[in-house]
Amino acid sequence: MKKIIEIGIAVTLLLLGSCTEFLDKKPDIKLAVPKTLADVDLLLNDYSTLNGNYPTFGEIGTDDYYLTRQRWDGVSNYEQRMAYIWADEPYADIVQWQRPYKVVYIANQAIDILGKSERSGADEAYRRGWGAAHFYRAFAFHQLVGIYSPAYNASTAGQELGIPLRLDPAVDQRSIRPSLADTYKQIIADFKTATANLPVVEGVKGRPHKAAAYSALARVYLDMGDFDQAYRYADSSLMLRPELLDFNNLSVSANFPIPRLNVEVLFPALGTAASPMGATVALIDTLLYDSYSNDDLRKKAFFKPNSNPLNSHYFKGSYDQSNTLFFGLTTSEVYLIKAEAASRIGRLDEAKEAINTLLRSRWDKDVVYTPVSGSDGERLLRIILDERRKELVFRGRRWSDLKRLNLDPRFQLTLMRNMGEGTYTLPPNDLRYAYRISETVLELSGIQQNRR
Repeated sequence: MKKIIEIGIAVTLLLLGSCTEFLDKKPDIKLAVPKTLADVDLLLNDYSTLNGNYPTFGEIGTDDYYLTRQRWDGVSNYEQRMAYIWADEPYADIVQWQRPYKVVYIANQAIDILGKSERSGADEAYRRGWGAAHFYRAFAFHQLVGIYSPAYNASTAGQELGIPLRLDPAVDQRSIRPSLADTYKQIIADFKTATANLPVVEGVKGRPHKAAAYSALARVYLDMGDFDQAYRYADSSLMLRPELLDFNNLSVSANFPIPRLNVEVLFPALGTAASPMGATVALIDTLLYDSYSNDDLRKKAFFKPNSNPLNSHYFKGSYDQSNTLFFGLTTSEVYLIKAEAASRIGRLDEAKEAINTLLRSRWDKDVVYTPVSGSDGERLLRIILDERRKELVFRGRRWSDLKRLNLDPRFQLTLMRNMGEGTYTLPPNDLRYAYRISETVLELSGIQQNRR
């Protein structure tokens, strides 16, 4: 990328020279266009763009935390304040939409270059770039569809609106919104291309590899309610990367106890700044905090006490070892996907093995762990879903989980915000689970707004 930037600067300086000199000798501006396999590698090493700034509106709308009226009034970003109470009003902020599409644009550049390359598809470097570019594009699409489209229901997905699928780096093409079904088909196709081409071991930190692609597919299929495929891909991912952090080896009382790029991280991805979820702003839901056993080390690793209001808690358990929200893929999430999917398709022993493997790694070693047991599939599923929420708190999955679980009457929830004199609610399957697209985006693109 540095090489490309330097070429671009050189061309710019030439263009800023005297008119006479420019007319005498025109610079070859094609030099500024990335076109080689090395250029692709540089494009895909842009960590800050490809691994960061994914949309946070969904996480802002979840029930894992709350704000007092005073804290809510203090949130400077107006649209994020409105997202917290699920206000159904026009948005102007384009960051939530724009940043993932920047990832898509870079991925499409790489795919376009490689598609025109004479390098063989059997070439390892070529396949690595081809797989990574498709992974990044699919990951960005999936993040967007989780915010701006309704929950995936196989019986209605063909009629619901998905998100624009930009598959070419050209910027002058008209954007359209395909169906939700077609959107998920594209995401799956891209991730499957990634699984077929990515290496098992990736030497560059932050770049995707085969286990990451398998886990991404497991996540997508879980959102779709296809539990057979979710189980299959979760199992495939864990066969390659089964490692878990032992929380007994963490300094759980530290400000940020979970190491960045630790053994659980399959693919790191971070969210945009979310003012309502700031490190000293968001207060952890009391019932959620109380649901952790005192022998569960996550209770100390994830949260720190706060005295205002009394007996409240902040979150400190980011997998980025910072105040930034972590939305990436981890083996801990994959164990949960395997456990849930296995329980739903009748593989109860495997479901118990997966959830117990995860929980043992979180349990105080000085206290005997009592494994999840029994043959009641309904009870087991509820335990797994509870543990999923506790493990993935502030990890970018709760909004999608609420949406998909609301399709099942057993797990429907009505969310509520109490703001002094006002109370705001979000019923199950409400149209506001698909956030409004920015009016600025609509004006520039002409695409259709979500139903209201």
